[in-house]
Amino acid sequence: MADKSRNDAEPPPPHEERRKKRMKWAAYIAAFAVFQVAVILVFVLVVMKVRTPKFRVGAIRIQSLDAARTPSPSFDASFVAPIRVKNGNFGPYKYAAAAVNFTYGGVQVGHVTIPKSKAHFMSTKKIDMNVTLSSASLPGSANSTLKSELSSGVLTLRSEGTLSGKVELMLIFKKKKSTRMNCTMEINVSPKTLKSVTCE
Repeated sequence: MADKSRNDAEPPPPHEERRKKRMKWAAYIAAFAVFQVAVILVFVLVVMKVRTPKFRVGAIRIQSLDAARTPSPSFDASFVAPIRVKNGNFGPYKYAAAAVNFTYGGVQVGHVTIPKSKAHFMSTKKIDMNVTLSSASLPGSANSTLKSELSSGVLTLRSEGTLSGKVELMLIFKKKKSTRMNCTMEINVSPKTLKSVTCE
């Protein structure tokens, strides 16, 4: 019995210990490799992914609005348009100067030029532009629609434009990206206030 107790207490052979250590190190290395792959995937799919910036106009601040239904329908307006360039990339978006056209019934009634600049990474560039509109350029065929809208008390305008630039990642990689503004604004004629603005 004593001999059996001594045999049970004997340590495992040295080669068995070495095998267990090798297995433990192999597990550590495999876990580290999986972690590295996960980090690389997150970096490629999240950090290095280039998203298209958003080009929008916000809630305009009307300064003046003169509208007439007779003898011929017309309007003149001025307001401050908050232009916004939202950059959701992990690098700055540098863009060139661009025109924003304001239209009624597909006809341009005013425009502004956005100066070249950049939107920093994961941020929104804010530009307030003074805009002046006039219906003087509208063709006679638009009179009936304009008169109807002025009678209803709601004037519908659109703002359109294309912004072109490059997203810069890690100070090395550059990717060209263009983004379009396509917004519709409804203005309450009598109280001279913004009713709504929606952008696609």
